Amino acid sequence: MARAMFDYTITVLKKVSFNSELFCKELKKGLENLLPNEVDELSIWLQCFIENKPDLLICMALIK
Repeated sequence: MARAMFDYTITVLKKVSFNSELFCKELKKGLENLLPNEVDELSIWLQCFIENKPDLLICMALIK
């Protein structure tokens, strides 16, 4: 079940990546529901995903 939440979080983040406010909001929700090891995995995914999306860079502050 926990893995399903991780996959769902990534799906939602991809869909809202057009808007940095929505992206940050959904990222925050996802972080509250993920296990610590999944948060680490999400952090790695985020670094790759926002590499060419500088407007989403501000959301990385939520991970730390």
